[in-house]
Amino acid sequence: ARVAYWAVDRKPKRSTDLQRIRNIEENPAVEFVVDGYEEDWERLWWVRCSGTARVVDTDAERRSALHELEEKYPQYAIDPPDGPVVAIDIETCEGWEG
Repeated sequence: ARVAYWAVDRKPKRSTDLQRIRNIEENPAVEFVVDGYEEDWERLWWVRCSGTARVVDTDAERRSALHELEEKYPQYAIDPPDGPVVAIDIETCEGWEG
């Protein structure tokens, strides 16, 4: 199964009770889009994935998720996120490229 992760990091927020976490708890159906922009429009692309989101609730998965995020965002190795980690269990992906 494919899983995508994101973490609530230390950037300033108005509250630690985040609406986005409450939204996931109320309705875990999610989609996200990743796109690549280039001045040369023939090189444009996007991918849209749909799945089910959940707040990670085991220490082992949290450690694994943070390790994956550290590989993408090296600053997380120095200052790891201390908020919730969200996993998206990906069910479908579709995309387009120019």
